[in-house]
Amino acid sequence: MNLSAITTFFRVASLLLVLVVVALLAAITTMHFAIHGAEVQVPALTGMTVADARSVTAGMGLNLDVDNRYYSGEVAAGHILTQSPAPGTVVRREWRVRVAESLGPQSVDVPDTVGENERAAALELRRAGLQVGAIAHLPSSAAEGTVLAQDPPAHAQGIDQPVVSLLLAAPADAPPDGYSMPDLTGMPVVSAQAVLAKVGIKTDTPVYVDAPFAPVGSGDAAPKPPVRPGSVFAQTPAAGSRVDQATIVKLTVAK
Repeated sequence: MNLSAITTFFRVASLLLVLVVVALLAAITTMHFAIHGAEVQVPALTGMTVADARSVTAGMGLNLDVDNRYYSGEVAAGHILTQSPAPGTVVRREWRVRVAESLGPQSVDVPDTVGENERAAALELRRAGLQVGAIAHLPSSAAEGTVLAQDPPAHAQGIDQPVVSLLLAAPADAPPDGYSMPDLTGMPVVSAQAVLAKVGIKTDTPVYVDAPFAPVGSGDAAPKPPVRPGSVFAQTPAAGSRVDQATIVKLTVAK
């Protein structure tokens, strides 16, 4: 092979190499724009109306889901309280953005359904603009399906959601799937723990704090006795709440 042929060969090979490199760069660039063109930053939706937020997210190729609704004294009804993912998060198009909608300040009075049957209780709650939440059953001498307790209790203020959970009476020989949280305040902590342990409910390590001073009575009201050391003066969940064997009860005890 003469020098001219060798030179021509290398020129052709170099040209092919350049074309391959250009093709690779073009493919990489195309892939980059294809990937990043399908990504968007989640907008800030908090404070918007749900309708406006839905319009904004739809324009960006995102889906909006209203997951929860809460009462709020700060955010007007129909506006968004919280969102997930947070604003600025980079996601793919078609991603679902979940939000919580404000119901405005609590404007309903929680009815007292204790003693009613399940159907009547559900109807009364719906008339008040509330929903039936979790339902638990507890063996009882009351008629089957009678409401034994509700959470939140009747006429409660400052509730988070328009949902009321019910504890219903079951036949005396039925296995319980929930209990009504008893009022443990004033009981010695060991007695309170024993009451809960009897039905298989666990307690967290008690929190011991200085005993609060009892308020002085006024008018004809007798002064309340002081909180005795070692006794419960606060509990979570509150009395009347629906609890089961997965619930961990927290007790605050006077030193």
